[in-house]
Amino acid sequence: MILNSLFNKSYQYLLKNKRQRYISSLVKKGLKLGKNISIIEDFFFDPSHCFLISIGSNTTISPNVRLIAHDASTKKILGYTKIGKIDIGENCFLGDSVIVLPKVKIGSNSIIGSGSVVTKDIPPNSIVAGNPAKVISNLDEYKNKIKNIAENKKVFDKEYHIEKLDNEKRKEIIQSIGNSIGFIV
Repeated sequence: MILNSLFNKSYQYLLKNKRQRYISSLVKKGLKLGKNISIIEDFFFDPSHCFLISIGSNTTISPNVRLIAHDASTKKILGYTKIGKIDIGENCFLGDSVIVLPKVKIGSNSIIGSGSVVTKDIPPNSIVAGNPAKVISNLDEYKNKIKNIAENKKVFDKEYHIEKLDNEKRKEIIQSIGNSIGFIV
Protein backbone atom coordinates (compact mmCIF):
# COMPACT_ATOMS: atom_id res chain seq x y z
CA MET A 1 0.00 0.00 0.00
CA ILE A 2 2.77 2.45 0.95
CA LEU A 3 4.76 1.48 -2.16
CA ASN A 4 1.68 2.03 -4.34
CA SER A 5 1.10 5.46 -2.77
CA LEU A 6 4.75 6.40 -3.30
CA PHE A 7 4.54 5.30 -6.95
CA ASN A 8 1.38 7.38 -7.49
CA LYS A 9 2.96 10.48 -5.94
CA SER A 10 6.12 10.04 -8.04
CA TYR A 11 4.07 9.50 -11.19
CA GLN A 12 1.94 12.61 -10.52
CA TYR A 13 5.09 14.64 -9.88
CA LEU A 14 6.60 13.49 -13.20
CA LEU A 15 3.40 14.32 -15.10
CA LYS A 16 3.17 17.77 -13.52
CA ASN A 17 6.84 18.42 -14.27
CA LYS A 18 6.41 17.29 -17.89
CA ARG A 19 3.33 19.52 -18.30
CA GLN A 20 5.20 22.53 -16.86
CA ARG A 21 8.15 21.97 -19.23
CA TYR A 22 5.77 21.71 -22.19
CA ILE A 23 3.96 24.93 -21.22
CA SER A 24 7.32 26.66 -20.74
CA SER A 25 8.36 25.62 -24.25
CA LEU A 26 5.11 27.06 -25.67
CA VAL A 27 5.69 30.33 -23.77
CA LYS A 28 9.20 30.52 -25.28
CA LYS A 29 7.54 30.18 -28.70
CA GLY A 30 5.18 33.08 -27.90
CA LEU A 31 2.18 31.72 -25.96
CA LYS A 32 0.96 34.54 -23.71
CA LEU A 33 -0.21 33.56 -20.23
CA GLY A 34 -1.57 35.79 -17.48
CA LYS A 35 -1.12 35.07 -13.79
CA ASN A 36 -2.80 32.36 -11.71
CA ILE A 37 -3.94 30.22 -14.63
CA SER A 38 -5.13 26.70 -13.90
CA ILE A 39 -4.45 24.30 -16.77
CA ILE A 40 -5.68 20.78 -16.15
CA GLU A 41 -4.08 17.78 -17.85
CA ASP A 42 -4.46 16.66 -21.45
CA PHE A 43 -4.76 19.97 -23.26
CA PHE A 44 -3.70 21.05 -26.77
CA PHE A 45 -2.46 24.58 -27.41
CA ASP A 46 -1.57 24.74 -31.10
CA PRO A 47 2.24 24.33 -30.82
CA SER A 48 3.00 25.57 -34.33
CA HIS A 49 0.99 28.78 -33.85
CA CYS A 50 1.01 29.24 -30.06
CA PHE A 51 2.31 32.80 -30.52
CA LEU A 52 -1.23 33.65 -31.68
CA ILE A 53 -2.76 32.48 -28.37
CA SER A 54 -3.20 34.55 -25.20
CA ILE A 55 -4.91 33.48 -21.98
CA GLY A 56 -5.85 36.06 -19.35
CA SER A 57 -5.18 35.87 -15.62
CA ASN A 58 -7.30 33.74 -13.28
CA THR A 59 -8.57 31.53 -16.09
CA THR A 60 -9.24 27.80 -15.76
CA ILE A 61 -8.59 25.45 -18.66
CA SER A 62 -10.29 22.08 -17.99
CA PRO A 63 -9.10 18.71 -19.31
CA ASN A 64 -9.03 18.05 -23.06
CA VAL A 65 -9.36 21.71 -24.09
CA ARG A 66 -8.02 22.42 -27.57
CA LEU A 67 -6.94 25.89 -28.69
CA ILE A 68 -6.39 25.65 -32.45
CA ALA A 69 -4.99 28.82 -34.05
CA HIS A 70 -4.84 27.42 -37.58
CA ASP A 71 -7.22 25.79 -40.06
CA ALA A 72 -5.54 23.67 -42.72
CA SER A 73 -8.78 22.94 -44.60
CA THR A 74 -7.63 25.30 -47.38
CA LYS A 75 -4.13 23.81 -47.74
CA LYS A 76 -4.94 21.31 -50.53
CA ILE A 77 -7.34 23.52 -52.46
CA LEU A 78 -5.48 26.84 -52.21
CA GLY A 79 -1.95 25.94 -51.14
CA TYR A 80 -2.08 27.83 -47.84
CA THR A 81 -3.53 27.52 -44.36
CA LYS A 82 -5.72 30.00 -42.52
CA ILE A 83 -4.39 31.27 -39.17
CA GLY A 84 -5.93 33.54 -36.55
CA LYS A 85 -5.51 34.80 -33.01
CA ILE A 86 -7.20 33.25 -30.00
CA ASP A 87 -7.63 35.71 -27.14
CA ILE A 88 -9.13 34.43 -23.90
CA GLY A 89 -9.94 37.15 -21.37
CA GLU A 90 -9.42 37.16 -17.62
CA ASN A 91 -11.46 35.09 -15.15
CA CYS A 92 -12.75 32.67 -17.77
CA PHE A 93 -13.63 29.01 -17.36
CA LEU A 94 -13.34 26.61 -20.30
CA GLY A 95 -15.10 23.33 -19.53
CA ASP A 96 -13.95 19.83 -20.42
CA SER A 97 -13.29 19.18 -24.13
CA VAL A 98 -13.92 22.74 -25.33
CA ILE A 99 -12.49 23.52 -28.77
CA VAL A 100 -11.61 27.12 -29.65
CA LEU A 101 -10.92 27.82 -33.33
CA PRO A 102 -8.86 30.61 -34.97
CA LYS A 103 -9.93 34.26 -34.95
CA VAL A 104 -11.88 34.01 -31.69
CA LYS A 105 -11.95 36.37 -28.73
CA ILE A 106 -13.56 35.16 -25.51
CA GLY A 107 -14.51 38.08 -23.28
CA SER A 108 -13.49 38.23 -19.63
CA ASN A 109 -15.65 36.53 -16.98
CA SER A 110 -17.12 34.05 -19.45
CA ILE A 111 -17.91 30.37 -18.95
CA ILE A 112 -17.67 28.01 -21.90
CA GLY A 113 -19.68 24.81 -21.35
CA SER A 114 -18.12 21.38 -21.74
CA GLY A 115 -17.90 20.08 -25.29
CA SER A 116 -18.53 23.48 -26.87
CA VAL A 117 -16.93 24.45 -30.17
CA VAL A 118 -16.21 28.18 -30.16
CA THR A 119 -16.16 29.54 -33.71
CA LYS A 120 -17.05 33.21 -33.09
CA ASP A 121 -16.29 35.94 -30.56
CA ILE A 122 -17.93 35.65 -27.14
CA PRO A 123 -18.90 38.86 -25.31
CA PRO A 124 -17.64 39.41 -21.73
CA ASN A 125 -19.75 37.97 -18.88
CA SER A 126 -21.31 35.31 -21.10
CA ILE A 127 -22.33 31.72 -20.51
CA VAL A 128 -22.04 29.76 -23.74
CA ALA A 129 -22.56 26.17 -24.82
CA GLY A 130 -23.06 24.05 -27.89
CA ASN A 131 -21.61 23.26 -31.29
CA PRO A 132 -21.27 25.88 -32.53
CA ALA A 133 -21.18 27.66 -29.16
CA LYS A 134 -23.96 30.17 -28.56
CA VAL A 135 -24.62 32.56 -25.69
CA ILE A 136 -27.28 31.00 -23.44
CA SER A 137 -27.13 33.38 -20.48
CA ASN A 138 -25.14 36.17 -18.92
CA LEU A 139 -22.98 35.78 -15.83
CA ASP A 140 -25.38 37.52 -13.42
CA GLU A 141 -28.39 35.44 -14.54
CA TYR A 142 -26.37 32.23 -14.24
CA LYS A 143 -24.98 33.16 -10.82
CA ASN A 144 -28.47 33.98 -9.50
CA LYS A 145 -29.91 30.75 -10.91
CA ILE A 146 -27.24 28.62 -9.21
CA LYS A 147 -27.50 30.58 -5.92
CA ASN A 148 -31.27 29.96 -5.88
CA ILE A 149 -30.78 26.22 -6.39
CA ALA A 150 -28.02 26.13 -3.73
CA GLU A 151 -30.25 27.79 -1.11
CA ASN A 152 -32.09 24.50 -0.59
CA LYS A 153 -29.00 22.29 -0.82
CA LYS A 154 -26.08 21.41 1.38
CA VAL A 155 -22.79 22.76 0.03
CA PHE A 156 -20.25 20.04 0.81
CA ASP A 157 -16.92 21.20 2.22
CA LYS A 158 -13.36 19.92 1.70
CA GLU A 159 -14.08 16.90 3.90
CA TYR A 160 -16.04 15.57 0.92
CA HIS A 161 -13.22 15.81 -1.64
CA ILE A 162 -12.48 12.55 -3.39
CA GLU A 163 -9.45 11.57 -1.31
CA LYS A 164 -11.55 11.82 1.88
CA LEU A 165 -14.73 10.10 0.66
CA ASP A 166 -16.05 6.99 2.32
CA ASN A 167 -19.31 5.14 1.62
CA GLU A 168 -21.27 7.24 4.15
CA LYS A 169 -20.17 10.51 2.56
CA ARG A 170 -20.91 9.18 -0.94
CA LYS A 171 -24.44 8.22 0.16
CA GLU A 172 -24.92 11.67 1.72
CA ILE A 173 -23.90 13.39 -1.52
CA ILE A 174 -26.14 11.14 -3.63
CA GLN A 175 -29.08 11.77 -1.31
CA SER A 176 -28.51 15.53 -1.36
CA ILE A 177 -28.34 15.64 -5.14
CA GLY A 178 -31.60 13.72 -5.61
CA ASN A 179 -32.90 14.41 -9.12
CA SER A 180 -31.14 17.76 -9.35
CA ILE A 181 -27.55 18.90 -8.87
CA GLY A 182 -25.35 19.31 -5.82
CA PHE A 183 -22.52 21.56 -4.74
CA ILE A 184 -19.03 21.08 -3.34
CA VAL A 185 -16.28 23.61 -2.54
